[in-house]
Amino acid sequence: MTYAGKILLTASALALSTGAALAQDTTVIGVSIPAATHGWAGGMNFHAQQTVARLEETYPQLDFVLATASNAAEQVNDIEDMVATRNIAALVVLPFESEPLTGPVQALSQAGTWITVVDRGLSVEGIEDLYVAGDNPGFGRVAGEYFTEAMPDGGQIVVLRGIPTTIDNERLAGFEGAIEGSGIEILAAEHGNWNRDDSFTVMQDFLSRYPNIDAVWASDDDMAVGAMAAIDAAGREDIQFVLGGAGMKEMIQRTMEGDAMVPANVTYPPAMIATAIEMTAVGMVSNAPVSGQFTIGSVLITQENAERFYYPDSPF
Repeated sequence: MTYAGKILLTASALALSTGAALAQDTTVIGVSIPAATHGWAGGMNFHAQQTVARLEETYPQLDFVLATASNAAEQVNDIEDMVATRNIAALVVLPFESEPLTGPVQALSQAGTWITVVDRGLSVEGIEDLYVAGDNPGFGRVAGEYFTEAMPDGGQIVVLRGIPTTIDNERLAGFEGAIEGSGIEILAAEHGNWNRDDSFTVMQDFLSRYPNIDAVWASDDDMAVGAMAAIDAAGREDIQFVLGGAGMKEMIQRTMEGDAMVPANVTYPPAMIATAIEMTAVGMVSNAPVSGQFTIGSVLITQENAERFYYPDSPF
């Protein structure tokens, strides 16, 4: 799958091909990610496992240790074990939470370990050598642009937001900027917390408060599933479509099949973990500069291109 992106390169990655990384026969890369506690994380785990298996075959001089954690404390322990038992030369980490992981990861960086951070940044800037993430303002902007095209005469919509975070704020700001002046009115925007059950409850409230809703921006596929379940239970027929995001395979399949309620999607790929692991590995085995920031742009998925983004074997 190809995603638009940009990378700011520096020469500092040249250090990866010298010193300790080449002083041993096998270089060990640690990968620490959250467990599959929800759909997107399940997809991330799938892509991490696939990538590690492929890269170990491609680069016999590399070894990987992959650990998944159900909470921040467990993730800290996993990383400490990687250092103590495997002497990792690099760490790819998607923090379960930013604050608890900042100190331990910073200590590793100061000891000379290469650090790649994915998606959720640490609480202190500049610790990581490489940062790989999705484009959250762009995610909201692409969704908003779709609404303006799908609703040229304007209309009334409701918005399901994620967990209260900077990421969620960036997405909403991008969306609001894209629909400004379009005649589209946001009746309400409430937090569904990227959770199906929470979103079902929020959508039930929206349906009871507003006799007419033209469309829903769910801003996440798990939340879209919850919202659509509430719409079905209420028997409402005024809602034209629900736009989710992140590329859940069931939602992509509905788009591929021309389901009018799910006409499109916006990428925020869990496969970004594969990008992070691959770039770290390339830095370890070559002189290619890979430090800096790599932003994976959001792409609009429609019936015409949905097959490119459909992974039937993925749990997400």
